[in-house]
Amino acid sequence: MQKINEFLLFLNGYLGGHQWFVFLLLGTGVFFTFYLGFPQIRYFGHAIRVVKGRFDKSGDVGDTSHFQALTTALSGTVGTGNIAGVALAIHLGGPAALFWMLITAVLGMCTKFVEVTISHKYRDILPDGSISGGPMYYMKKRMNITTKSGKIIKTGAILGGFFAFATILSSFGTGSLPQINSISESMFTSFGIKHALTGGVLAVLLGLVIVGGIKRIAKVTSTLVPLMALIYILGAILVIATNYQNILPSIASIFSNAFSGSAAVGGFLGAGFAFTFNKGVNRGLFSNEAGQGSAPIAHSAAKAHEPVSEGMVAILEPFIDTIIICTITGLVLLSSGVWNEKIENRFQQADLVILDGSYSETDDADKLLLGRAFSNDTTLALFTGNLQVTDGEVSTPGITIVHAESFAENVQVTRGAEKYTGPVPVSGGTVRFSELGSEGGEVYFTGESLIHSAALTTQAFTRSILGSWGKYIVSIGLLLFAFSTAISWSYYGDRAVTYLVGSKYVIFYRLIYVVGFFLASFTDTTIVWNLSYITIAIMTIPNLFGILVLRKEIRATIGKYWIDFRKDWPQEKLPMGR
Repeated sequence: MQKINEFLLFLNGYLGGHQWFVFLLLGTGVFFTFYLGFPQIRYFGHAIRVVKGRFDKSGDVGDTSHFQALTTALSGTVGTGNIAGVALAIHLGGPAALFWMLITAVLGMCTKFVEVTISHKYRDILPDGSISGGPMYYMKKRMNITTKSGKIIKTGAILGGFFAFATILSSFGTGSLPQINSISESMFTSFGIKHALTGGVLAVLLGLVIVGGIKRIAKVTSTLVPLMALIYILGAILVIATNYQNILPSIASIFSNAFSGSAAVGGFLGAGFAFTFNKGVNRGLFSNEAGQGSAPIAHSAAKAHEPVSEGMVAILEPFIDTIIICTITGLVLLSSGVWNEKIENRFQQADLVILDGSYSETDDADKLLLGRAFSNDTTLALFTGNLQVTDGEVSTPGITIVHAESFAENVQVTRGAEKYTGPVPVSGGTVRFSELGSEGGEVYFTGESLIHSAALTTQAFTRSILGSWGKYIVSIGLLLFAFSTAISWSYYGDRAVTYLVGSKYVIFYRLIYVVGFFLASFTDTTIVWNLSYITIAIMTIPNLFGILVLRKEIRATIGKYWIDFRKDWPQEKLPMGR
């Protein structure tokens, strides 16, 4: 597992984890925001009226209503990114990471408007009357190259095929694997339910829902999304209200270090600007998926007589998903104070590092050095050899145990239910648990350290008037959020399969999807998250390239929409500038 994780981190370092990807994503949002005249602001009110069905026509073609398309797309985005993703961003980059998540969302409102509009325009109606759409269709139809001699080079088909393949991968990396992983971890933490049992039950339910296609999916998500949002937001407001004295300092911390990085405080060792910026943008994209090309697949099924109105609906997604729900989660984490507090926990292998050298948390120079190392600003020597453990205590001198980017304290090594005695092999800072065997039980480390992802949000919800009941709010919210995300992403994947090889193979994809969903329930969390980073990047890059190439057609399509709108609805007040 550690080797796989190291390879994923290496690969992601050149893709979504690299600065060029961040600038491509934000740069595209900035470009279209100015190119189209801030549509995310000017058209916001109009978008709400479209969702309400005010401008629907009886002859509109599609499988779902505007509202159902919105909730299906939202169910694909409102998931672990809102609970676990925000916690991971703040854990890595500090409060300032939330600021960059919000900036990503504001720009993402425009990006989603653009990608949904052009994808809806080139959707296909299949022989059975159902709708299939997404970026792969506009790529196939509009991105071929015609030479001077008149020969057509089918670059669009190649690009569309690559995007569709990336969508299938991302349906696992974004929609299936990290969702059930967070659910099972939360259910285990809150109720003691075994990971595999949670995965098995939900895999069966998932299979029953997705076999019914988009109409059943839309029906389920249009019920789940409002319910889950209500439960989670009410619980979060109670947490924030309980810690009301920390609300203003929490808000200040989000903005005060936005352009300098987050300073060290408590167990948090600080993060430089570049690191904070990168983690905030990456987690923002994972949360709202703007530019990734996933939402256009759901919106393509919506009933509409032209494409721009459905693009209007998409403007609301990043606003609801990130600006509202992620901000609320961030305030829960910051106001409760748990984000920089060390908590007793069982260490995950991928988050555990043994440093060669003695470092102290009471030494400011050591804290600064480790903070720089976690921000990829410097490197530290890693321990290789055997840790000597006696009655659960590590006695090897000259080493420092780090877990979840923090100094670990009160560390205990256990085999099964007993304290461990004997050597623990370490290579390059990584504990080789596989070499210890399983006879007598699994060997694991426990102690006090920072925590992240769903476990951190769960802990924050208990620091309120809710007490221990708070963890149940997170567990239920995460269950509904993540399960609905997995449902929606199964549809994205089966549309990609339909595009590549035809609808008759969709059943095989659904079977693999459900099996993968089950297996991920007991797979290491960190590996799952790192896989999701990569699949997001390889899906996003061709879509951003496509909408930039077709920018003039997109603007012309929007202009035509307003001309037709004036004719059809002369009594309606137009947005500013129209």
